[in-house]
Amino acid sequence: MNRIIRIGSRNGPLALAQTQIVIDAVKRVRRDIGFEIVTFKTTGDKISDKSLDAFGGKGVFTEELEQALSDGSIDIAVHSYKDMPIDEPYDLPIAALSVREAPFDVLVLPKGGSAVDIDRSKPVGSSSLRRTIQFARLYDGVEIKAVRGNVPARLSKLDNGEYSALILAQAGLNRLSLQDRISRVFTVDEMIPAASQGILAVQGRRGEDYSFLDGFHSRESEIASKAERRFVKTLGGGCASPVAAYGRIANNEILLTGMYVDACGNIETGDIGGAIDRSERLGETLAERLREKAGNR
Repeated sequence: MNRIIRIGSRNGPLALAQTQIVIDAVKRVRRDIGFEIVTFKTTGDKISDKSLDAFGGKGVFTEELEQALSDGSIDIAVHSYKDMPIDEPYDLPIAALSVREAPFDVLVLPKGGSAVDIDRSKPVGSSSLRRTIQFARLYDGVEIKAVRGNVPARLSKLDNGEYSALILAQAGLNRLSLQDRISRVFTVDEMIPAASQGILAVQGRRGEDYSFLDGFHSRESEIASKAERRFVKTLGGGCASPVAAYGRIANNEILLTGMYVDACGNIETGDIGGAIDRSERLGETLAERLREKAGNR
C-alpha cells in the first residue's frame, strides 16, 4: 500500500456507513490505496431542534467538509447527493457518484407494536416539506410534526412514543441494515423522491487525479441526477423547496417524474420522457410545464 486517501465524512452512523461503501468499492479494485476517515460534525448535525428550512437548508450538511477540501485537510468528501446544494462549487466538483440505492420514501411504525396502521392520536415525523405535502395527500387529517437527528435517534423517538410513525428514506435504512423497520414503501405515484435520493456523491478538488474512483462511478446515476437537479434548479429550488424529481432509465431513455408546489400551495405533478443525452433539457422542460400549469389555475 503506497497511497493513503483522507476521506471526509459526517460523524453519524449513516454517514460513516456510506463512507465505508465508497472505501470498500475502491479497495476491491485498488489494493494499493488505503484510507483515513476524518469525521466532521456539521452545522446541520449540531442544530437538531429546528427544521432545515429554518436555518439554511441542505448546505448546512456540506459546508464544513467543503472547507476541509479547500484547505487540504482531506482529499475527498462523501455526501448524500440529495443533501448537496444544487449549485456546486466550481473548485470542488463531484468526482464520482454511486450506484443508486432504493430511492423511495418509506413509512416506519413503532418497534414491537401490533399496529398495522398509524395511531392518529400522535403526530407523524417528517424531516422535509416535500414529504409532508405528499404524505398529507395520502393520510388526510393526520398531524405531521418535524423530526430531526440521525436515523437511530429518530427511531428512538418513535419507539419511545413521541411519534406514531416516521417517514424516512429507504436507502438510509437499507445501508444501516434496518430493512426490518420498514412498514410501507411509497411508490413514486404516492410520494416522489427528492432529487438524487439514494445516490452518494464523492466530492474532490478541481485539477486532481481521481481515476481511482472510475470503477465506483455510475453513469446511470449521473444521467438521472442531471435531469432531476436541472428540474429543481429551473424552479429556483434549493434544499428547503418542496420540489421532487425522480428519473428512471431504460433502453437509453429516461422517464422523469416531478412535483412543483407554487406560492399558493397548488401542487402539480407530471412526467416527461426522452433520450438520455437530453436529460438536462428534459428536466428543464418538465419544470417549465409544471410551473406554467400551476400559473394557469
